[in-house]
Order: sequence, then structure tokens, then C-alpha cells
Amino acid sequence: MVDKKTTRRVQLELAEKSMERLEDLKDKTEATSYAEVVKNALRLYESMILKHEEGNRFLLKNPQGELTEYEVFY
Repeated sequence: MVDKKTTRRVQLELAEKSMERLEDLKDKTEATSYAEVVKNALRLYESMILKHEEGNRFLLKNPQGELTEYEVFY
């Protein structure tokens, strides 16, 4: 159970396309709420930023085994 003293409510206004993306991610990840999707996205984004700051690069491997650099941050 989450302690109400340690949480804060945030209200978002999203364009229709962004809301569709959020709904799609909720379905694909089987998240129980939009909040869960956003919290997971924040964790991933924070982790990627930290790795980028350490000098790491992100690579994608296609089904044929070829690697391509994925430029998340320019």
C-alpha cells in the first residue's frame, strides 16, 4: 500500500494522438493503470540518460544479427 504522504497527484493534458499512444502502451505492457505506464517510462528514460551520460551507446540488433546504433539523444 502506498503512503499518501509520499505521493503527489499530477494531472496531464494530452493530445488525442498522445492519449492513443498511452492507451496502446498500457495494453501492450498489460499495465494496470496509466500511472504504471508513466512510472515505467520514467524509470526507463532515467536509466537511458544515466547510461548515455556514462558514454554508453545504444545498439539495436535486427533479426539477421546486424547491429545499428540507435540515436536516442543527439
